[in-house]
Amino acid sequence: MGQAAQAAHDRAGQEPAAAAQGDGAPKGLLQQMEELMAALNADLSRLDADLQAATDRTPESERPSSRPS
Repeated sequence: MGQAAQAAHDRAGQEPAAAAQGDGAPKGLLQQMEELMAALNADLSRLDADLQAATDRTPESERPSSRPS
């Protein structure tokens, strides 16, 4: 799990304790889901960038799609 997703997951897990302490109103389920989706999108974007960079570094002769069948 990426750092952003882990942070969102940790925050979601802490909400009941924070609400019980009176630190504010608990987040709604929709807001929690939006935060988790934002974290997931950030992780996927970072993964896509990493994969694109790895593909750019791979020589043409080693790419499976460039080999004749």
